[in-house]
Amino acid sequence: MGLSYQPHYKQLIGGEWQNALAGGTWELLNPATEEVLGILPYGDAEDARAAIDAAAAAFPAWSRKTPYERAEILLRAAAWIRAQVNDLAIITTEESGKPLREARGEWTTGANLLEWYAEEGKRAYGRIVPARVATRRIMVMHEPVGVVGIITAWNFPVYNLARAWAAALAAGCTIVGRPSEYTPRSAMLYAQALHEAGAPAGVVNVISGDPDSMGKAMLSDARCRKISFTGSTRVGKLLMDGASQTVTRLSLELGGNAPVIIFPDVNVEEVANQAVQFKYRNNGQVCISPQRFFVHNRIVEEFAERTAALSQNLRLGSGLLEDTDAGPLINARQRERVEQMVSAARQEGAELLAGGHRPQTFEHGYFYSPTILMNIRSDMQIYRDEIFGPVMPILTFSDAEEVLTQANALDYGLAAYVQTGSLNTAIKMYEGLEYGIVAVNEWMPSTPEAPFGGMKGSGMGRECSTEGLFEYMESKTIFIGGTP
Repeated sequence: MGLSYQPHYKQLIGGEWQNALAGGTWELLNPATEEVLGILPYGDAEDARAAIDAAAAAFPAWSRKTPYERAEILLRAAAWIRAQVNDLAIITTEESGKPLREARGEWTTGANLLEWYAEEGKRAYGRIVPARVATRRIMVMHEPVGVVGIITAWNFPVYNLARAWAAALAAGCTIVGRPSEYTPRSAMLYAQALHEAGAPAGVVNVISGDPDSMGKAMLSDARCRKISFTGSTRVGKLLMDGASQTVTRLSLELGGNAPVIIFPDVNVEEVANQAVQFKYRNNGQVCISPQRFFVHNRIVEEFAERTAALSQNLRLGSGLLEDTDAGPLINARQRERVEQMVSAARQEGAELLAGGHRPQTFEHGYFYSPTILMNIRSDMQIYRDEIFGPVMPILTFSDAEEVLTQANALDYGLAAYVQTGSLNTAIKMYEGLEYGIVAVNEWMPSTPEAPFGGMKGSGMGRECSTEGLFEYMESKTIFIGGTP
């Protein structure tokens, strides 16, 4: 372990590292080996309420700090991360299964977000509004919303929380972070970065435990003014139901089912290589993962052959090995879900070109072979639902209007991909696609300086960029009458 500080794999509440108040624990497993990584705290609503207490007590002083003062802490935390990014990546790989290079990239992005919001927080400008009456002055200013509960998923245990934590802290909010029980150590280390950087007690709190009771504690406490959630559409809807009773503000980054539309004017070999690389990033456990591959019928045969061959040659294994291309799924339940979807598709007539099974070379670990399927129909579960696994369903199309209609037909609206050599085709597609993010000849549509978020059933609100900062602020209008 090369960390320059002793890691604290505990809850951080009010500046103190502590176990669950009721003594609950969680046995954290390595998904590549099924070995126990450690015994971690597993709390409940009581822990959430204690963290909200601490965040509420810290909010007045933190919100009154200048954005320049808050920026200094965010920048020191980013430097803390960069100084030991390789060791931090090992910890994330152990609990999530993703390859080391992906974990390093995730921690680097976590530092990037802190740095970006350290600067953007200084630019939360208000404005003067010209009044209709000469004796009136009107101003608009922005203030932090208050205590924010931030519930994040296991697939990106650093990035998912970093984009919310960094924005909320830069805006002047205090936070209660609840990471997934499958990847809690990454969140605890991100909290430690801020703690070591000088975040005052109670500004950053991280709790680990029962998602239902902790979420309800956040919803029911009037001091928790906003909840940011990354996860499934099902849970997002439950939060919306609860928020309707308390008028709690929500940001929801929910499921995706990204269409990939590939026109015949591309270099098929190049696009096939890229498709395989990004389809299996984090083993397909990515909310913006390319999923429904609509390939023009003039090139679909070549594309399918190339992607099948490439998929079969990917190296599966522990993410701690530098030459690993794809690691395990996060847990047994997730693997069983993917297996069920592939099995159902094959029974309904899908053609298997690659994978479709558990690899025989691993005695332990939640591995599943990269899989290519053809003859997919729109009534199949594997088409309708988010797969969240290493499966590439390939469909064909011949007409741009037809494929646009198909791409928009589902309730998902997070990300969409277009591959074409025609500017006119690109414009037609990105203007017609009902998605919050459209990537044209691009496979990684995510960066701190651009907004990230979905439409329709894929959520509400935006993270990253200026939009992400203002998600954690209230606008206040000031009227002054009787002026000269």
